[in-house]
Amino acid sequence: MKLDVALRRALIALALIATAGCSGDGGVGPRPAEVPDPAEVAVGERLFLETRFAEFFATRMVGDDVNAPLELGDPTVGKTETLELPLPGPFAGTSMNCRVCHLVDEQNGVRGGGVRTYADFTRRSPVSPRADGRTTTERNSPALVNATLPRSGAFLLHLDGEFASTEDLVHDTLTGRNLGWLADERAIAVSHVARVIREDDGKGDLAGEFGGLPYGVLLAGTSATIPEEFRLPESFRIDVTAASDGEVLAAVARIIGAYVESLVFAQDASGEFDGSPYDLFLRKNGLPRTPAEGESARDYSWRLHGLVAGNPSLQTVTADESHFVHHDQIFVFGARELAGLETFLAEPPASGDVDVARGGIGNCIACHAAPTFTDFRFHNTGVSQADYDAIHGAGAFAALAVPTLAERDAAPAAFLPPSESFPRAAGRFRAPPTKDDPLRADLGLWNVYANAALPRPQAAITSVLCRADDPSDPTCARETLLAASLARFKTPGLRSLGQSAPYSHSGEKDTIEEVLRAYATTSDSARAGQIRNADPELARIALTPGDVDDVAAFLRALNEDYE
Repeated sequence: MKLDVALRRALIALALIATAGCSGDGGVGPRPAEVPDPAEVAVGERLFLETRFAEFFATRMVGDDVNAPLELGDPTVGKTETLELPLPGPFAGTSMNCRVCHLVDEQNGVRGGGVRTYADFTRRSPVSPRADGRTTTERNSPALVNATLPRSGAFLLHLDGEFASTEDLVHDTLTGRNLGWLADERAIAVSHVARVIREDDGKGDLAGEFGGLPYGVLLAGTSATIPEEFRLPESFRIDVTAASDGEVLAAVARIIGAYVESLVFAQDASGEFDGSPYDLFLRKNGLPRTPAEGESARDYSWRLHGLVAGNPSLQTVTADESHFVHHDQIFVFGARELAGLETFLAEPPASGDVDVARGGIGNCIACHAAPTFTDFRFHNTGVSQADYDAIHGAGAFAALAVPTLAERDAAPAAFLPPSESFPRAAGRFRAPPTKDDPLRADLGLWNVYANAALPRPQAAITSVLCRADDPSDPTCARETLLAASLARFKTPGLRSLGQSAPYSHSGEKDTIEEVLRAYATTSDSARAGQIRNADPELARIALTPGDVDDVAAFLRALNEDYE
């Protein structure tokens, strides 16, 4: 099982003390004094770890008692899948919870495991078998750390922008396929989650790590028996005995949402990232670590490029200044990392052809601007096409028949993912490609945009796709935007990639170098007009094999000991 929560927090505090260096030009600098999590975050962690919300538990309760342990746990959680041999599952004997796909320290110290940034170790996460025949998620589970950071543009979550808020994501996860519920079982799932909350007696092992009180008492927030660290603010409280099932679930989603939104990479007292060799490099050299007021992240990254490119006075970060605990690498930022940073930040001229042979142009900041290294937007970098063509042959994805908006609206169950309106929908365009079914492909954002079953994210998605000042502009027509959404996926952040492999929405890339080599290949294809609905920025990349090695070194310098 996972470490006791109190013990884990104590170990984190000791690790912060052990890795804190001197202020000034050397060391990683002093960390902010650790403060207890807000109560909504602490209670949210307990709910995040709760294994009784799953369909497997609901249909196998012993004596119809939500507090009785299962006689036989879900085999799906009995092991943790990896790219090699599976590891013992930290939740064996129970059923699915959020942490199964978003691990942290549960596999720390285990051979083949390690600390994760709320990700897992496999290409697609396992789900409990049901009548739909699925045994894995459609996509690689994204890391949750930094995923919900505030942003200036549209707030959308999931690789295809399905959710317009953290609460929406949590709500649909607790009542959706990841926890075993089919699309026509949402009402049953809502009722079951509410029942677990109302009938919990606070005596289980998990409850014991969080104050040993029933959920009903914790969520009411008024009892004198509640320890201060678990006493919810009034805005998170609810009387579960008087509330409807939907209201109870909404409160649970709000509290788990607060926990998820607390997951960020290391920051100093001023709120600037400071856990990686890259962050220390910036600090040592007095380089700006965040955009100036009114400056966009991309403009900041462009300015940073001007400060580092060809600058002979920059100080490196050497191995005697700090060290990694959870990464098999030296804590350095040297000449190779600096060369990679320059290539990462380099953009091609505004006009003229890219000099492919010369390379040195990552154009990465078009989508991965510092300091968060994501624009939180959606791009087609050719991943779905490459995955599909690898199975069906070159040119197959380009020839794949994709319905128009009118055709999709006329037969949504034939094309769109399952929903309450169409629970038996085929979902053929939100599926991994397979050799025996050429009609299966993953079109990403296409599945969500203009999907009447998903009304909440539509305004935000439209704002992402329609860049014209006038929404009535013909380029913002729904049919046009649907075509523009094809094979677009959310830009991932790049911090601590060493704790979230494998990569891409399909999980098909095992190493950073594989990802970068794929960019070098698809950028060539984009310039030749061979990528269907390619992002325009893709053709502006020029990477040589040496550039790949340098940029990979830089990206590893974004690693930190996340705990």
